[in-house]
Formats: sequence, C-alpha cells, structure tokens
Amino acid sequence: MTAQANLLSLGRHARIATEVFLKDIGQGLLVVSHNTLALLGLTVVALLATFASQADLRHQLESQTLGWLSARQEARAEASGDVLNTLSDPTAIQRATATNPKELSRPQAAVAQWLARRYKVAPEPVARLVQEAWVVGQKAKVEPTLILAIMAVESGFNPFAQSTVGAQGLMQVMTRVHDDKYEAFGGTHAAFDPVTNLRVGVQVLKECIQRGGSLEDGLKYYVGAANLSDDAGYAGRVLNEHEQLKAVAAGRAPTPRPAVEPQAPMASSAPQQVALLR
Repeated sequence: MTAQANLLSLGRHARIATEVFLKDIGQGLLVVSHNTLALLGLTVVALLATFASQADLRHQLESQTLGWLSARQEARAEASGDVLNTLSDPTAIQRATATNPKELSRPQAAVAQWLARRYKVAPEPVARLVQEAWVVGQKAKVEPTLILAIMAVESGFNPFAQSTVGAQGLMQVMTRVHDDKYEAFGGTHAAFDPVTNLRVGVQVLKECIQRGGSLEDGLKYYVGAANLSDDAGYAGRVLNEHEQLKAVAAGRAPTPRPAVEPQAPMASSAPQQVALLR
C-alpha cells in the first residue's frame, strides 16, 4: 500500500507539474504574441507617420505602385492584342480644354454657340474659352467679348496658330517677347495651351490699352501698328466683331457681316511689343 500510494502521489505531482509547465508556456506565448502585435502596431504607426511627413517618399511609392500596375495592365493588353488599352490614359479628360455649354450662363452660352457656328469649331472648347474670358475679363477689367473678338480675328480659334513673325496661339502673343509672362505657367510652351494663352494675351492687351490711352489705339499697339498711319483695318475688324458678340450676349441679333478671316500680326509687331516692356 505504501509503495502504491507513493506511485499515485508521484503521478499526481507529475501531472500538476506538467499542467503548471504547460500553463507557463501558454502564458509566455500569450505575452510574446501581445508584445509582437504591439511592436507590429508601433511599426505600422511609425511607417504611416513617416509617409505622412515625407510627401516626396509617399509620392514616389505611389508612382512606383501605379507604374507597376500600369505595366501589368499593358502586358495583359499586349498579350490579348488590345492596342487601345495599351494607350489608355484615364487622366486625359483633366487636360481637355472643354466645358459643357449648358453649364454657362445664358449670355455666355449664346456667345459660345454663335462662335462655334461662325468659326466651325466644337462648342465645348469654345464654351471653356468663353467661360475663361468672362472670368479673366472681370479681373482685368476688360470686356470678355473684346477678348473673344481678338481671338476670332487673330487666330480664328486655332490654339496652334503661328504667324511669320512668331506670334503664337489663340491671341497671337509674341511669345519670345513676353516669355517672362509665361514663367508663372511653366514656360513658353504654355503659349499653346488655350487658357494660358488667353490669360497672357489679356495681360498684354491691357498693357497696350493703357499705353495707347484708348481702346482703338490700344489695338494698334497690340497689332504692332502704333507708329504707322494705317493698321490695315485691324482695329476696325476687332471692334466690329466685338459689337456683334455684345449683341449676341444681350440676346439681340448681330448685324450680318462677312466672315472674319484670321489676321496675323504685322511685321512690325515684335518691336512694338518690345516697347511695352520698356
């Protein structure tokens, strides 16, 4: 009996010791897992804080991720023979110079539709230019219909127009003369961005009007004919177009006139615009 009792006692102690050992191991593993999760959480928080404070690093990682995803998409598209998908650019709409004419005010929409028909251009890009002419014109205290009239006469709403003397874009600004005005827009290539050309052109126009002392004389400065006896009818064409656009904006029928041909700046344009900077 004594030996059997001793064996039972030893078995009970061994079981208790085993239970305690396993319990200690379990608690240790639990503590380690808690500490590991806490450490992982702190690491994630630190990384997020680093990304939040390092905009360049975040942008670089985002660009790399997007580049990798784009490369994968292009590889799949090439494998399937879908050429359009390999050239897709969902952000292109953000660069388009276009506005729905229905989003304009009634005078602006009327002007946009009239110009689109007269110059055979799409109403959406013209609507965007009309909208911009109203905004910029109000800030510069220049009538928006005058701005649009100059674009009509100068380029016929061709944003890529260039004259023989180097006047460029919608308002035929002498880019090499007014290159400083394009610095705020990233450089002289912005001359072919319709909205930028409009903004710079209005600034040049305002300077010309201030220098000339009147609208008609200002237009002569703008075309480079201030020191000439004849501006080849330039000011008259712009003012006629201006009056027609004002009538359209007011809801009246414009006086019928022959279609206006785009008028490139005269050969003396460059020195006259240089004089504005002195």
